[in-house]
Amino acid sequence: MTNKPLILIVNDDGYEATGLEAMVEIAKTFGEVVVVVPDRTRSAMSHAITMNEPLHVRQYKEEDGVSYWRTNGTPVDCVKVGERVVLRDRHIDLVLSGINHGSNSSVSVLYSGTIGAAIEASFSHPAVGLSLLDYSPNADFTAAVHYGKIIVGEVLKHGLPAHTCLNVNFPNVPLEEIKGIRVTRQTDGYWYQDLEERIDPHGRKYYWLTGHLVNTDPHEDTCEWALSHNYISVQPVQYDMTAHQYINDLKYLENVQ
Repeated sequence: MTNKPLILIVNDDGYEATGLEAMVEIAKTFGEVVVVVPDRTRSAMSHAITMNEPLHVRQYKEEDGVSYWRTNGTPVDCVKVGERVVLRDRHIDLVLSGINHGSNSSVSVLYSGTIGAAIEASFSHPAVGLSLLDYSPNADFTAAVHYGKIIVGEVLKHGLPAHTCLNVNFPNVPLEEIKGIRVTRQTDGYWYQDLEERIDPHGRKYYWLTGHLVNTDPHEDTCEWALSHNYISVQPVQYDMTAHQYINDLKYLENVQ
């Protein structure tokens, strides 16, 4: 046992991801660290959970005081396995998800396994999902680690509102080019998607999902604006998806016979 904060790390890029190493570097600055991650890439899993097959988990290394575990489950499963199996209901002070290889800004937050796991964790703990706008397996996380330590330190000091996590995105620029941190709202955009038709070696058709983000919201308080101007975007995210502003507008339905 230790008096240091207990930090659980999860991700969606799997146990071999460079971003995981960067996240461990951040977390070790502050407390006891336990890692529970998928045994392979599980990107774009959103809030998926495993229900129709058994979950397996095993420790694959212990290094510099950090315990590393991997599971066949989704990123959200990693949170559940970490809480109930690996840590056996010990008090968790903070859950960190990532650092993801690639953006989780705008509407991508809905698809993201990284943020899905952070939202799951926010049911019970302070949680932060971190992403770098570089999909390369060998991405440079220097700036993300530098500012990640600042953000995590502040969260441990001040806490977060109940049932709220942070979606943190780092622009893909060198440390010296980052202008600072912006607290943002989700950009109003959408993914233009297509299914590209291809032919496999046996002459059979198959399809590969392609697309790009369409930004319909150029305002300076958005995540996309911040990132395109070399700011770090920090965005509060909650699991309550109710459109509260329209409840009264729909009250007429209560009188329909």
